[in-house]
Amino acid sequence: MAADRDRFSTATRLRALGTQAAERVYRAQSRRMRSPRRSRLTGRAALLVLVLCSLVVALAYPTRQYLSQRAEIAEQRRLVEELRKRVEDKRDEKARWQDPAYVERMAREHLLYVRPGEVGYLLPEGAVGRGADGGADGASRSGRPAAPGPADRSWYRHLWDGVDAADQHP
Repeated sequence: MAADRDRFSTATRLRALGTQAAERVYRAQSRRMRSPRRSRLTGRAALLVLVLCSLVVALAYPTRQYLSQRAEIAEQRRLVEELRKRVEDKRDEKARWQDPAYVERMAREHLLYVRPGEVGYLLPEGAVGRGADGGADGASRSGRPAAPGPADRSWYRHLWDGVDAADQHP
């Protein structure tokens, strides 16, 4: 029982408290004495950052290539659609040219053809006044202006105008 008394005695308790307090003070001083706080970047974290950076560098060029190829594919698809539309327009135009009435109308408008027995009239280019139907705006019954523009002139007029223009410039 004497051992039990020593265990619970005040002196024993004070010694134990003093020892514990000394240990706490020693730990606190050793924390202050140690080098400044370690970086939170551990070896694993540094390795992870290195792997991620290498993945970003390794995948940057293929990703850029992929995106540029996608844009090129989209552009090519748009171009294909545009060409399909042009092909469809050309097919429509070809079908119109198969119609004899359309061919005759184009020959009359652009080549100034007339049927046998008809009389064709050409007004001088500078002539301004009333049209063939008597309108004051200078338009004939066909809806063409009295003074033909470059698209309404005959091919030989274009040819001679070109020769005259070439002759005037040194």
